[in-house]
Amino acid sequence: MKWTWVLVAVLLSFGGLSLQKETLDYPEYDGKDRVHDLNAKNYKSVMKKYDVMVVYYHDHPGSSRVAQRQFEIEELALELAAQVLEEFDDEDIGFGLLDANVDKVVAKKLGLEESDSVYIFTEDEVIEYDGEFAADTLVEFIYDALEDPVEIIDNSRELKGFENIDEDIKLVGYFKSHKSEHFEAFADAAEEFHPHIRFYATFNPKVAKALELKLNEVDFYEPFMDDPILIPGKPYTEEELVQFIEDNDRPTLRKLQPHNMYEIWEDDIDGEHIIAFAEESDPDGFEFLDILKQVAEDNTDNPNLSIVWIDPDDFPLLLPHWENTFGIDLSSPQIGVVKADDADSVWMKIDDDDLPSANELEDWIEDVLSGEIDPDDDDDDDY
Repeated sequence: MKWTWVLVAVLLSFGGLSLQKETLDYPEYDGKDRVHDLNAKNYKSVMKKYDVMVVYYHDHPGSSRVAQRQFEIEELALELAAQVLEEFDDEDIGFGLLDANVDKVVAKKLGLEESDSVYIFTEDEVIEYDGEFAADTLVEFIYDALEDPVEIIDNSRELKGFENIDEDIKLVGYFKSHKSEHFEAFADAAEEFHPHIRFYATFNPKVAKALELKLNEVDFYEPFMDDPILIPGKPYTEEELVQFIEDNDRPTLRKLQPHNMYEIWEDDIDGEHIIAFAEESDPDGFEFLDILKQVAEDNTDNPNLSIVWIDPDDFPLLLPHWENTFGIDLSSPQIGVVKADDADSVWMKIDDDDLPSANELEDWIEDVLSGEIDPDDDDDDDY
């Protein structure tokens, strides 16, 4: 079960929910059942009641006591999320459970393929959530999913906010107006990737000038890259934009976050990941991350290179597991190559008092990509 890594995280969401501060009280589950058990007889009528439906398509827990308890915790996470979103004014949001063993026919009709996944049904699309199974992370993702696929930049303040976003893929285009057929193609493409990829547009010539965009041009930004890629061939059709994004949707440096952790982990290269641990709030971690960004920018044209950055602060409950599994100390920066299926790994030997230079890091990465450093060769050696 892919949620096993974050089982304890869900427990934490329910323990100590009250901070004993009136203005900072976290919601406590009130015991009311809000999550529907969906089946062939009721799924249509239940889903018609809501503007948005969140469906957890889960494996049957069977007779295993551990699996049953884990499923109970997952159901409680959904109940808390449903309780919080019950007060959401803009949309009526429903939650449902669908058993992969019992209700395969219903799942097929709904277009659900992967079990142990959460699907969000909106008016226009079905969005798969592939992140941490915790109430707060799920609610945040649902909020994002309900936002407009394209955010409009209309002034210098909004432009500054756009420029400060560097951890995600983002696109920005300049169009004549909302009614422009080229903006409509851009918006249609945005719906295909919403909310996983950020789309921005401007109709303001001053903002477009600051972005160095001409009419109907679209820039594509990789995470942590200062300079965008101008998508060639303007004006674009929806299909052309979708194709370009699909061809470039694996960044050279990407951040593992609670809402995308499984999506990224499943997107390995030849069964391996280059993983870098760096705590951004720590001076050494910040410096190491800066070196990683430099290496990524220098090698952004290499389709075989994708470094996954993990900030240990984002996953405190997983630190002991990672340290034990990989045999590393996460109180200092680390970089290694990890097999995605069994977590065999090899880690670069980093001096506690002297971080590697960008050139040294590039040499190590080249050895990984060439196969000279391979987690299958010797799990006990650092390089």
